[in-house]
Amino acid sequence: MEVIQAIITALGSAVALFTLSKLMGNREMSQLSMFDYINSITIGSIAAELATCEFTDLLKPFTAMIVFALFNILLSLLTNKSIKIRRLVTGKPSILYDNGQLYYKTFAKAKMDLGEFLVQCRVNGYFDLTDIQTALLEPNGKISFLPVSNKRPITGEDLNISPSQNYLVANVIIDGKIMLQNLKHIGNNEKWLTKQLRIHDVSDISEVFLATCDRNNKLCVYKKLTEKMTADLLE
Repeated sequence: MEVIQAIITALGSAVALFTLSKLMGNREMSQLSMFDYINSITIGSIAAELATCEFTDLLKPFTAMIVFALFNILLSLLTNKSIKIRRLVTGKPSILYDNGQLYYKTFAKAKMDLGEFLVQCRVNGYFDLTDIQTALLEPNGKISFLPVSNKRPITGEDLNISPSQNYLVANVIIDGKIMLQNLKHIGNNEKWLTKQLRIHDVSDISEVFLATCDRNNKLCVYKKLTEKMTADLLE
């Protein structure tokens, strides 16, 4: 009986956690503010307690999870409406380095040492501070870099050219299955796809691991390869 109870409460906890997470929105860990991060950990801890508690004690942790989630949703709505509340909750960017100057007070306020800052510079491809015009500490803890003008990548505007715009390609076959909605969205049908597969020497859709199609109806086919790679090019 205890095992069955544990299974039911664990499943209920997982469903509740999944539902509340969806309601709060999907964001990467790096995009979470400090409050969002702490709030997520708290809800997860309550969910763990909910998974192991008795049937008679389900109401308290479940209610607490809902309260934390609703508070998070309410705060998100308020931060979208008010810049002042947004700055209070999520914070604002701080200048760590600008025009050859390191701002010691900003480092001290952010509890960041110079070694950590230099590591982030190197990770982002800057091994010399003179290559950087400005470095900003973002509210999510990441550092954004603005390179000096003669160190940034060349753009089409710099060369006075207008390269053609790239667009997303549609996945029309995934693991041997036709994605009918995607195929319809790009204005094609199964008859067209079958004809194109013959051109690529594919007689059976099950042979295809992935097939993509761009806006110009160019089909790229990747067949399923069963043999192993004999050479490791990364050694």
